[in-house]
Amino acid sequence: MDFQDKKIIIVTIIVGILGLTSMIGFIGQGNVRHVEIFWQEKVEQTVAFEEIEGEVQLVGISGIGGEINPHLISRTSFAYILTVINYGEKHHRLYIEGLEIQSDLLEPGQKDVITIYPEKEGIYKYYDKRERLEHLGFLEIRTVVPSDEFTGFLRDMI
Repeated sequence: MDFQDKKIIIVTIIVGILGLTSMIGFIGQGNVRHVEIFWQEKVEQTVAFEEIEGEVQLVGISGIGGEINPHLISRTSFAYILTVINYGEKHHRLYIEGLEIQSDLLEPGQKDVITIYPEKEGIYKYYDKRERLEHLGFLEIRTVVPSDEFTGFLRDMI
């Protein structure tokens, strides 16, 4: 084996090591996945109108825990999907003041799905909107800080 052959073997080994290193770096950064990792982020909740002892109430069904006139919570930059069902005996419509969003006028047994894309924080009142507005509770939109925005000792804990 002469000097030229040794030189080709050494260059081939170095190129192979660099190629393997760059491939491991590329894959290690999450650039190759067998599944999609960017799912549409959303919060889903279900509430229902009921008349309990003559009073209209909104009852948490799913994602809320069965509360009466629950304090609804979602996040900014997430799709907030709220299913509204009318279990009552009268027509009802859910109206969210400040976001100016409302469900359809629901007959007994009907349901409607509202999708909200909140961009800013806030606390909004929600009502049963029929002949007049009847305040039932609050919808709170919060901003959640990504972990890469933490500083100081909090960053070290992640």
